[in-house]
Amino acid sequence: MSPQSIWKRPISIEVLNKSSANTLIEHLQIQYTEITETTISATMPVSTITHQPLGMLHGGASVVLAETLGSVAANFSVESPSYCVGLDINANHVRAKRSGVVTGTASPLHLGQTTQVWDIRIEDEQSRLICTSRLTIAVKQR
Repeated sequence: MSPQSIWKRPISIEVLNKSSANTLIEHLQIQYTEITETTISATMPVSTITHQPLGMLHGGASVVLAETLGSVAANFSVESPSYCVGLDINANHVRAKRSGVVTGTASPLHLGQTTQVWDIRIEDEQSRLICTSRLTIAVKQR
């Protein structure tokens, strides 16, 4: 049995990638790559634009990818006029990465009426865990 879609608003990779124009998301070259019934994924290069001074993926860049995925997913999982904003994010950086591409995938742990909790896994090309993050979201009413 396939899971029921959590998306309450029309969503597509094209719409998400267009919405990144002139933002930090575009600057870090984050590209949405997949939408399933319950997840959103995106890639981010590991290069000079995402490195810290030691030549490794900057933890802050990983957190930007995680919050981007969780926040976007949260906003598409609520009906208008509701909207979502981040309350808290944490990240555990478990493996260094110096080059290539990482892929983040956000999946819901809790989709409540006033709060949501999202799990975001960031992996390398061999599906090895680079960073794991948890994002808590407030669901607001306009």
